[in-house]
Amino acid sequence: MGGVSLENCPLPDDCYPSYRMKLVSLCPSLTELVFDLGAGESLIGRTKFCIHPANKVEAVEKVGGTKNPKIERIIELAPDLVLMNEEENRIEDATALRSAGIRVHSSMPRTAADTATMVRAIGVALSRSRQAESIAADIERRADRVQRDAGKYPPVRYACLIWREPIMTVNNDTFIAGLLALPGGQNVFGARDDRYPTITPQELHDADPLRVFLPNEPFPFKSTHADELAGLSRLPRDRFRLVDGELISWHGSRTPKGIDYAEAVLRD
Repeated sequence: MGGVSLENCPLPDDCYPSYRMKLVSLCPSLTELVFDLGAGESLIGRTKFCIHPANKVEAVEKVGGTKNPKIERIIELAPDLVLMNEEENRIEDATALRSAGIRVHSSMPRTAADTATMVRAIGVALSRSRQAESIAADIERRADRVQRDAGKYPPVRYACLIWREPIMTVNNDTFIAGLLALPGGQNVFGARDDRYPTITPQELHDADPLRVFLPNEPFPFKSTHADELAGLSRLPRDRFRLVDGELISWHGSRTPKGIDYAEAVLRD
C-alpha cells in the first residue's frame, strides 16, 4: 500500500475537519490511536478485533475483520477516510476502496521513529496535530533514552516467537524487532529473508538465545507452551518469558509504554 500516505490531501490541519469527518479504522492499534487523539466520535466503522478502548469502541459498528472487511458495507457508510495497515490489511481491499473513490491512509511502521511519523500524519489528517505531537514526541523521547541507556549493558540475544504450530518467529524487518532493538536486543533470527520465518526446535536450540519471548498474541502463548518449547528445543526453561503482545507489537498511542516495556523484559 506504499508506506505512510494520505492520498489527494495537501495535509493542512483542516484537511478533514473532525466535526464533519466520517472515519473507518481497519487496524486495532489505529482505532485505539483515534480515540487517544480525541477523535473517537468520528469513527463509524471498525473491525471485530478493535477492542480498545473497551468502554468506547463497542458503540462503533463492526465492519468485518482485518483480512476480510465488509467492503460493500464500508462503501455504503461513505467514510471520508479509511485507516489501514499494510501488514494487518490486504492490498486488494485498499485497492477496492480506492476504486470506489474512498481515501485510504496506509501505514506500516517498523520502528519507533516510523511510528512517531505515522502518528503525526494521522494527527494532521484528523485535525488533531497538537494531540498527535504529544504522543509522537513522547515516543521519540523514550526511544532516545532507552537507546542511550542500552550502552550501559551488554547486548541480549533473543528470539520472539509468534506462532506455535508451526513455530514462527520474526526477522529484523518487523516492528517487534525494531522495538526490542532499542534497549539492545539482538534478534538471533534477524537476518532471515522471511519477515516471519518458520523454524524448527533444533534451529531454536542452535541459535542459543538468552531470552525466548512468547507474546500472548497473535498466538496466545501460555506457561504450558513455554514448558513444551523448552523441552523440544532443549533450552533451559528459565530463558522463556511470557510477554504482552499488545505492548510489543501495537504501534501508535501504545508505543510509549511499549518502549519502556521492551526495556523491562529485555533487562529482566
